[in-house]
Amino acid sequence: MKIYLVRHGETDANKNNILQGQKENLQLNEHGVREVTKLKQKLQSVPFTICYTSPLVRAWSTAIILVGDRTITHEDKRLIERYLGQFEGVDRHGYSAKKYWDYTLNSGDADVEKIQDIFARCDSFLQEVIAKHEDTDTILIVAHGAVVRALHHLLKKTVRKKNLLGFSIPNCFCKEYQIQKEDFIHERR
Repeated sequence: MKIYLVRHGETDANKNNILQGQKENLQLNEHGVREVTKLKQKLQSVPFTICYTSPLVRAWSTAIILVGDRTITHEDKRLIERYLGQFEGVDRHGYSAKKYWDYTLNSGDADVEKIQDIFARCDSFLQEVIAKHEDTDTILIVAHGAVVRALHHLLKKTVRKKNLLGFSIPNCFCKEYQIQKEDFIHERR
């Protein structure tokens, strides 16, 4: 089975270093639409079986630009961006990513969604999706930075006590993962 993880294209909040979280339900800006259109050209020959997307506008718009009507697109609330509590809609400079991505610390200070909760909902999503699809399927998942990062670590079976921020997930990030169904179904850490 192939899984493509994509982060939505740029919004004005991304451009201005504003944390969006779940409350900032913004549309892609012009640059974001261009980014996604360019990615669409690269993925045009990929025969997606299905597309799953966050219900937030920036991810949904990205998914529709990428696949249009060539495949069925499903919203899944488990793919919504991390709830950032008091940091939603404010400049990102006050937010300590290192603290909130420490799996062992699992901080929920300032009402930020705990990292272990994000991993739990992403794991639930992956288990369900992988169970219902065949090894020959190609699945597109369009979501947000935190969710894409958690899904990446789940698919790569990363040791969660390591640095979970060790790679960049810019807007319009796209990565392909080749997995075997039996390697993931009902596997728990």
